Amino acid sequence: MKSPDGVLVAYLAYRKGDIAPGDRPANKNAEIRLMDSEGGPYRTLAKLFGGQGTINVNSWSPDSSRLAFVSYRLHA
Repeated sequence: MKSPDGVLVAYLAYRKGDIAPGDRPANKNAEIRLMDSEGGPYRTLAKLFGGQGTINVNSWSPDSSRLAFVSYRLHA
């Protein structure tokens, strides 16, 4: 999702081969990555356990300085 100022894009990424293309399952190891909205290299913001629901809605602060996301643990 693009930041309100249009400068950055945040997205959820899974390990290669962990999921099928286009799938967005829950309960997986994932990363939240940031990159320039014009393209280029990405930067890993957080490594977490999550997936579906981690950043489903626009989670940027209005001034584009912060991004909220959800991470959780499963209890056995």
